[in-house]
Amino acid sequence: MREQLFRRKPVEALLADAAPHAGGLKRALGAFELTLLGIGAIIGAGIFVLTGVGASYAGPGLVLSFVLAGFACAMAALCYAEFASMIPVAGSAYSYSYATMGELIAWIIGWDLVLEYAVAAAAVAAGWSHYLTVILGGLGIHLPSAITHAPGTMPGAIINLPALLVVLGITAILYIGVQESARINSIIVGIKLFAVLVVIVIGVFYIKPANWSPFLPLGWGGVLRGAAYIFFAYIGFDAVSTAAEEVIDPQRALPIGILT
Repeated sequence: MREQLFRRKPVEALLADAAPHAGGLKRALGAFELTLLGIGAIIGAGIFVLTGVGASYAGPGLVLSFVLAGFACAMAALCYAEFASMIPVAGSAYSYSYATMGELIAWIIGWDLVLEYAVAAAAVAAGWSHYLTVILGGLGIHLPSAITHAPGTMPGAIINLPALLVVLGITAILYIGVQESARINSIIVGIKLFAVLVVIVIGVFYIKPANWSPFLPLGWGGVLRGAAYIFFAYIGFDAVSTAAEEVIDPQRALPIGILT
């Protein structure tokens, strides 16, 4: 029984299942597209929202939180880069654990990944819906609350229609093909980078060194708590590894895309 629960799938079998003749995905992505995919996953709600949450604990010492979180993510990214180049299949952590720790662990991690991406997609879609509602409100277009909130979030809410539409739209793009998805992702990443650049350029004129004291208002404990939140602002390399089966030269491109 124990042997059945912890039986491992050989790397050769995983690679054989991912081969084109066995129904595997089309390999069409390079290192540049993977890098943009990782940037697109990183620059989002995490870096725009969690930075403020981390600052509430670390204060000006948030820069140290970024360093600590960045180091932890770099170590995880190195592991992902090694596994992804060795086992370039679509299963990501599920496939890696199946080959190294056994079926039971892989089953648990697989469902964890499903839960993670489902919850993350729902949260991002709801956030997108909120921003869209605010923008339209500023233009004088007010959508009914019944169609902009999920059931149970407020009285009379029926469906979050904007969130549903954006999920369906992205699903349609992914269905069309990976190359088209990569092109659209590149455009979105360009817009995100421009927004970050604008914040940096404008923010330079509002720097006040007087606000840097006390540098660690809650001590190193605050820095560590801030790093725990900031860690999620770095998350994105795992999304790169899930595209491993669609990479032209995975042994070269995957480490570049993940670590960059």
